[in-house]
Amino acid sequence: MRATLLAVGRLKAGPMRDLFEAFRRRLSFPLTVKEVEEKRPLPAAELKRREGELLIAALPAAAKVVALDERGKALNSAEFAARLAEWVDSGHNEVAFVIGGAEGLHGEIRRRADLVLALGAMTWPHLLVRVLLAEQLFRAQSIQRGHPYHRD
Repeated sequence: MRATLLAVGRLKAGPMRDLFEAFRRRLSFPLTVKEVEEKRPLPAAELKRREGELLIAALPAAAKVVALDERGKALNSAEFAARLAEWVDSGHNEVAFVIGGAEGLHGEIRRRADLVLALGAMTWPHLLVRVLLAEQLFRAQSIQRGHPYHRD
C-alpha cells in the first residue's frame, strides 16, 4: 500500500511534527505528505473553494480518497484497518487522506471521497489530525499483522 496525506498548511518543526514523524517511520509503507497553501487573503468561502482546488489538483489519480471531516463516518480502529485491507485486497493500492484548512473541506472533496471519515465528534486542530491519522495508520498495520500494539 502507498498512502498520501494531502493537507492545507505547513507542519513546522516542533512536538507535533516530531510525533507525526515517529509514527510515520514505523509504517511499513510509504506515507507521502503534500502540503498546499493559498497565500492570498481571501474571503472565507473563496479561500475554502481555492484550497479545495489545490487539494483536488494534488490527488493521486488512482487513489481511494478519504476526506477527514468531523461530520464523517466514525470507525473504530479495527473497522478502519478492515476498510484499508479491503481496498488493498481489491487492487486499490493507493489511498489519499485529505485534511482541509481552518474553513473546512470544500464540498467537492467530500463528494469525490470514497470515505468521509471522522476522528470523533469533536473538532481537532488540523496539525494534530496529522498525528492522529499517522497513529491510526500504524495501528491499522498492527491490527492487520496481529501485532500486540492494538489490544481489543
